[in-house]
Amino acid sequence: MRKDENSLFYGIDKITILIYLLLVLMGWLNIYAAVYNEDHQNIFDTTQKYGKQLIWIASAIFIAVIILIIDAGVYTVFAYFFYGFILMACIAVPYLGREVKGSRSWFRFGDFGIQPAEFMKFATNLALAKFLSNVNIEVENSSRRNRLSDLLKNYKNTFIAVLILGMPLIVIKLLQDETGLAIVFVAFIVTLYREGLSINFLIFGLLSALLFVLSLIIDSRTLILIIFIISSLSFLVIKRSLKNVIIVAIIALAASGIVLGTNYVYQHLEAHQKTRIDVLLGRGTVDLKKEGYNVNQAKIAIGSGGFFGKGYLQGTQTKYDFVPEQDTDFIFCTVGEEWGFLGTSVVIILELFLIIRVIFMSERQRSSFSRIYGYGVATVLFFHVAVNIGMTIGLMPVIGIPLPFFSYGGSSLWSFTILLFIFIKLDAKRLVILR
Repeated sequence: MRKDENSLFYGIDKITILIYLLLVLMGWLNIYAAVYNEDHQNIFDTTQKYGKQLIWIASAIFIAVIILIIDAGVYTVFAYFFYGFILMACIAVPYLGREVKGSRSWFRFGDFGIQPAEFMKFATNLALAKFLSNVNIEVENSSRRNRLSDLLKNYKNTFIAVLILGMPLIVIKLLQDETGLAIVFVAFIVTLYREGLSINFLIFGLLSALLFVLSLIIDSRTLILIIFIISSLSFLVIKRSLKNVIIVAIIALAASGIVLGTNYVYQHLEAHQKTRIDVLLGRGTVDLKKEGYNVNQAKIAIGSGGFFGKGYLQGTQTKYDFVPEQDTDFIFCTVGEEWGFLGTSVVIILELFLIIRVIFMSERQRSSFSRIYGYGVATVLFFHVAVNIGMTIGLMPVIGIPLPFFSYGGSSLWSFTILLFIFIKLDAKRLVILR
């Protein structure tokens, strides 16, 4: 054994850590700009959010070091324990926690607050990786030729995998009413696809999403008529047999059910949720002083930055608090206004490069556990980046999720750090088969 194998940083992917540190540093500087206070100009002032964020950053780095010190085998052995423990915390927090912004999803200890749902992401990822790797523990070559394509063809395995993802989704949505955090768990479907889930499920999901949107734009009776016409015309290109007739009928009935179900669900949404959907789809007249205010001000802030931006601490939309939640969910607006198109491009490139880097690292794992976990990291990060940036520019509904490593908040920074650095540790042991 080489002497340096006992080093803390042996096998550690330094490029990934560098990107992480760059994003955290840039996030901290933009949090300072977003909540800049002329009476408290010291960026290290812990009475202000930017000073508190520095404490969160320091503690996150400490947690990252601890993760790198711990043996990689711990994460496989205790995967289900982490999942069960944090799931129980998510169930308990509505009864034992404190209400913050209308949602009882935080444990408060004085000025210190923890949101268990944020940590459910890495715990679910560990549990999913543990289960799927246990289904087939064969050593897989890094190439796609030896892909475990039949891993999820067993319906029992598929059901259990979906159950692992579904339990935290249901608990977080129903008990805590945190829609944004709950929807994140849908992103793990991409991980299941990588491990052999039939592409038919993805096609069904995409078509269902398309029908959902169309149902909110087009009258349900008109849409059902269109489905009937398309189904009838399909017999011009397929063989007219009893089997095909039954298949087309089932698809048409399912599509019609989605259309009717969408209208039912929409009618039973809360008022603010309906408003967000209406704003996104441009349904009716949007009052820019009320329901359309957030997105409109976000667009103004980003657009006013131009190519190079107004300059650091020079953003008027930011300085005068026109943009709501500009240090958390809408922090991308601060980047757009003060750093312009150039700055937003740098942030997006860094986030996407990190995601691509994680995918590359996932494909070089010998252990299926490490590979599955890595894909889970990539999908969660991509979902957060796509939705967070999408909602600030009006392409996604406002559901309130942070920009990874960038937005203000200790729970989100800790959870993303744990999520990423567990994989960095697993990657450092990529030649070891973990079970």
